[in-house]
Amino acid sequence: MEYKRLAEFYAKIEATTSRTQMTGLLVELFKETPPELIDKVVYLSVGRIAPEYTGLDYNFGEKLAIRSLAEILGIDEHSVEERVVELGDLGDAGQKLYEEKGFQPKGSLSVKEVYETLLEIAKTSGVGALKKKSELFKKLLSKATPLEVKYLLRTITEKLRLGMGDNTVMDALAVAFTGDQKNRVHIERAYNLSSDLGYVARVLVEKGLEGIKAVKIEVGRPVRPMLAERMAIPSLILKKLGGRCGAEYKYDGERIQAHRKGDEFWLYSRRLENITHQFPDLIEFLKESIPHDFIVELECVVIDPASGQIQPFQVLMNRKVKYVSRYHILKYPVAGFLFDILYLDGEDLTLKPYPERRETLERVVKTTDRVNLATRKIVDNVEDLEAFFHQAIEDGCEGLVCKSLAENSIYEAGKRGFLWIKYKRDYKSHLADTLDLVVVGAFYGKGQRAGHFGSLLMACYDPETDQFKTVCKVGTGFTEDDFKKLEEILKDHRIDHRHPRVNSIISADIWFEPFLVLEITGAELTYSPVHTCAWDKVKPGRGLGLRFPRFTGRYRFDKRPEDATTEREILEMFLQQKQYRAV
Repeated sequence: MEYKRLAEFYAKIEATTSRTQMTGLLVELFKETPPELIDKVVYLSVGRIAPEYTGLDYNFGEKLAIRSLAEILGIDEHSVEERVVELGDLGDAGQKLYEEKGFQPKGSLSVKEVYETLLEIAKTSGVGALKKKSELFKKLLSKATPLEVKYLLRTITEKLRLGMGDNTVMDALAVAFTGDQKNRVHIERAYNLSSDLGYVARVLVEKGLEGIKAVKIEVGRPVRPMLAERMAIPSLILKKLGGRCGAEYKYDGERIQAHRKGDEFWLYSRRLENITHQFPDLIEFLKESIPHDFIVELECVVIDPASGQIQPFQVLMNRKVKYVSRYHILKYPVAGFLFDILYLDGEDLTLKPYPERRETLERVVKTTDRVNLATRKIVDNVEDLEAFFHQAIEDGCEGLVCKSLAENSIYEAGKRGFLWIKYKRDYKSHLADTLDLVVVGAFYGKGQRAGHFGSLLMACYDPETDQFKTVCKVGTGFTEDDFKKLEEILKDHRIDHRHPRVNSIISADIWFEPFLVLEITGAELTYSPVHTCAWDKVKPGRGLGLRFPRFTGRYRFDKRPEDATTEREILEMFLQQKQYRAV
């Protein structure tokens, strides 16, 4: 398959803002793709070279891409930089320069060659790595047409920006290879257990739907985490969970999925990033506590070694370094509180009900001062739930996670539902909880902030439509350092149009692809004529907006944009808010 054909599809996909049309184009592309290339085409189309958990990145900055392009065209780098500034995009600049120079490709590119070369670039490291990476990339540029160079440059700088998410790809795979989008549910389950969209596509093509249904959990391959809904009224929580639940402390730490196979360990963040190197001490603690092959979930926190008290989440962020030294281990000692087990000595436990999984944890874990189980209490009345909630707050936790004790309380990988309910109440405002929202746009400031953005357009996520829907404009709670930090973080995600997955009535001064999640608080949720969250679901011609929004200071780097607060959660919070006022 020629890479030119892939680039032609990319151009068509980029030109549409309709998710339906985008899905149709992907179906056509996947049907046209040879079976042995389907995983590679999927990876390339979502802007990756491998699953996220592998940690494989190109590490090929825009300056290196500009230098490589200039050398191929025989022009100076400044000329390329000027064209990038003029057009606002490196890919567009490369295409235009190739056309103007009448560049003649020295051969042609296949998808296989492009993928294998990009994979080699991603794996290249050590002394002389940048030079080798550049030489490899220039081989691709030398064979590229103007359209191909556009997408090669965007791919290598990780700015493909076709506007499609994993859900859109899964819809297209279902239609292309099963003929029915309803089969997406089986594809999604396989993806949630493997966290590898390319692998799932390959299994689907080679083994069909039955092969997809047979995909199992594997040690070393992270499982997409199960997520909780939010509620703030204890009586409603108990009612939703059948009058009785297992209430567990919700620790203010980092959620980690720990894997062990023999003497091999893997630690994955909530975003499925491999963070094994950050916690060598935690691995030793787990090795002592659980002498089995396992996959467990835990909250990792920093503790005060003198008092044993849990330190705030921000303190744990000091472990977010490339090389964790003895200094970090002694200065920021960690402990793990286990709250679930997904796999034990060859047995998949995800289809076991929560009470059985908890009993398994209690049976196999040898507790120590650094590894313990999440504090839990079985409650069946509002008074006990309220008292346990206050106890959790006193002990330095964020609140509780209330878990179903029913027979159907399986571990729903990658799903958000009412089998788990977060109970985190903020008594300082009517809003029941903070919101984790995605930056999708910005507005220029005034006075000292003229020429820079002074407020951000924030959105929730709707998994049903795979869209980000606006909830508020926020400009308070930020320090000047925050604004500088945000501009630096967001500069590589700036685009010149509204992202296809963003549903917004408001027109922002600056648009961003959905990338960064921030924690936002506010006074209350209210009807809005301009925000698209829950549009027409609470009142005709109205959505839901957040009044007096404020940044809490917490950057949620542990969350992908798809892990943000959902539209359904906000709708539930709005309805609870009304009930709470009525009490």
